[in-house]
Amino acid sequence: MAVVIVAAGSATVALGGGGKDVSAAPPTTTTSSTTTTTLPPTTTTTLPPIPSSSLTLSHLRTVTGNIAPKSVVASPTAGLVFAQNMMYRHTVTAYDTDGNLRATIPDSFTYPSGTVQGAPVEAAFSPDGSFAYVSNYSMYGPGYTHQGADQCGPNQGIDNSLVYRINTATLAIDSAINVGQVPKYVAVTPDGRYLLVSNWCSFDLSVVDTLTNVEVKRIYLGPTPRGIAVDLTSRFVYVAVMGSSDIAVVDLTTFAVDWIRGVGPAPRHLVRDDSGQFLYATINDSGQVVKIDLTTRTVVGRVSTGSEPRSMDIAPDGESVYVVNYNSNTVSKVRTSDMVVIQTVSTGTHPIGITYEPIAKRVWVACYSGTIMIFNDA
Repeated sequence: MAVVIVAAGSATVALGGGGKDVSAAPPTTTTSSTTTTTLPPTTTTTLPPIPSSSLTLSHLRTVTGNIAPKSVVASPTAGLVFAQNMMYRHTVTAYDTDGNLRATIPDSFTYPSGTVQGAPVEAAFSPDGSFAYVSNYSMYGPGYTHQGADQCGPNQGIDNSLVYRINTATLAIDSAINVGQVPKYVAVTPDGRYLLVSNWCSFDLSVVDTLTNVEVKRIYLGPTPRGIAVDLTSRFVYVAVMGSSDIAVVDLTTFAVDWIRGVGPAPRHLVRDDSGQFLYATINDSGQVVKIDLTTRTVVGRVSTGSEPRSMDIAPDGESVYVVNYNSNTVSKVRTSDMVVIQTVSTGTHPIGITYEPIAKRVWVACYSGTIMIFNDA
């Protein structure tokens, strides 16, 4: 018997004698042709942010109401801006990032001697935005008999004052801290450990433990200390001593005091950049802003901005500082790389406080005449 093997495609069929199929029938096979196209990889290009020095300030909104703002300060995280309205309104007003009023916080507080009132001057937020600390120029009520004044000294019997702590969740005062005479500027160290308070009339700096809300050290600096800035490590504190031409440098590990001398007459406000290399100071009497290299502790640049530059703030990228000129009724925007005024905008009467609000990226200006102006920087 002959066996014939026949190849049919890929199947093999065995035929026996008589042509009978002795194997399983081959399966039916369908062949399709598929074309695959390989796309090139997607490339995402991230453009670098536009430097703040290339942006332009434009007026967005003016906030009014029952206010007389001495200062305006933005939270780093909480989406809040606080205005401190001194004894002229006895309030702190809290706003959202668009300038809408969230709360009016009275400056009264129940103290061991009874219910007392303050006069809110400046504020500083904790690094996480949970609390705001507010200095009070003078205290009123039981136990307080000699209020502060701009012309003053440690031996005049002026009352010591309080710093109020405001809980930003409840927008209410939850504690009070004893400090010196006529506290002005307040700052919190980047690590959150210390609250620092410049006491205008007692000529010193209060160092407060934020865990206990107790002053742990008071450091004499000389006539009328005001602006405060803290380095990135939370070790060195820089304090503008307005009754001099100098900036004090306080070491928080030893509480020793060193000096940056001769920056200009009546240094008032300080900010540092996030690199930690440069410090900027407004020089009230000469109408200037100076740039200080913290490595060498020397002035490396200066620019005239207007009459009586008071407060200022710095853009997050460190490329610009924004300065209020109290008697010129203007804000100056200064490019920090070469200390050149790149824009001047008009404000209401007596601009005195300023803050950069980081969430909406806007500049807020407190005018002592009773308004807050909000500017886009775009």
